[in-house]
Amino acid sequence: MSGGGSIVLGALAPHPPHLVYGENPPQNEPRSEGGWDVLRWGYERLRQSLATKEFDVLIVHSPHWRTHVGHHILGVPHFESRSVDPIFPNLFRYDYKLDVDVALAEAIHDEARHAGLTAKMMRNPHFRVDYGTLTACHLANPSWNKPIVGLSSNGAYFYFSNEVGNEQMALLGEATRRAVEKSGRRAVLLASCSLSHRHFTVEPDPPEDMSKEHIYHHGQYLWDMRVLELMRHGKTRELMDELPDFLDQTESEAKSGALTWLLSALGMPTYPAQVHAYGTVIGTGNAVVEWDPKRSAP
Repeated sequence: MSGGGSIVLGALAPHPPHLVYGENPPQNEPRSEGGWDVLRWGYERLRQSLATKEFDVLIVHSPHWRTHVGHHILGVPHFESRSVDPIFPNLFRYDYKLDVDVALAEAIHDEARHAGLTAKMMRNPHFRVDYGTLTACHLANPSWNKPIVGLSSNGAYFYFSNEVGNEQMALLGEATRRAVEKSGRRAVLLASCSLSHRHFTVEPDPPEDMSKEHIYHHGQYLWDMRVLELMRHGKTRELMDELPDFLDQTESEAKSGALTWLLSALGMPTYPAQVHAYGTVIGTGNAVVEWDPKRSAP
C-alpha cells in the first residue's frame, strides 16, 4: 500500500428500487411513467457534485447484504447477473455488470480484523450482489465506470443492542478510513439506507401514482427532520447520542449500521452536511445527503 489515499466524499444514499424504476435506465426491464422526482433530482445533484471530484472507487455499505457473523466484503474481481428485488419484482429486474477493487477490499478486511472485528472476504464468483448495493451505486454513478467495494451489514444491533451495533460500525468506519489512506485510493463512501422506515403494505396502481405517496405518520417526519437538522449543522456527536432512540422510534434502516459506519469513516464531521433532497417512498423517509471533507478546511 502506497499511502496518501483519502475519502473525497461521503453520502447518505438511500436505495428504494422505485427510484431506479422511475428513472427508466436501460438495465432495468420494467418501464415507468416517472415518480419520486424530488429524490431523483437530489441524486442528480449528488452526481453533479461527484463530477467535480477525482475518485477511484465507490465503497458502499448495504442493509440488504445481511451477515449473521462478522463483516463480509466482496472479494471477486467482477460480477455480472440479474438482480430481482424480492419485495418489488414488478419494479426492479436489473441487469448489472460491475468490477470490484479487491486489493482495497482486502485492506479493509485486514484493518477490520486488526481492530478486533470479525471479518471475512466473500470469494463466491456466483454470489448475487444485493439490490441495496446496486441501487445506491447506480443512482450515484449510473455509468458504472468505477470499481466498487461492497460491505455487508452485521446483525449486532438486533442480536445485542443499538449501542453495541454503533460501537461495531464505528470501528468498521475507522478501519475503512485507515485502509483508504494507506491504499492511495481516492474513495467515495455510500451509506445505502433510508431514515425512518415504517412503510405501507399496499401498493397503489400504478406504483408511481404520487397522489398516494406521503410519510407514514407525522412522528416519523419529525424524527427525520431532527436527524437532518443535526446533519446540516455538523452536530454529529449529538446525532450519535440520539441515534439509538431514533432507530427504535422510527424502525430506521440506519439500524443496518450504514450511517454510523459512514460518519465514523468521515471522522465524525463537525462541518455541515448538504441535504440534496428529502422525500418519501411507500411511506419511508429518504434523504440524499452529502459530506465533503474539504468543507472542514479552515
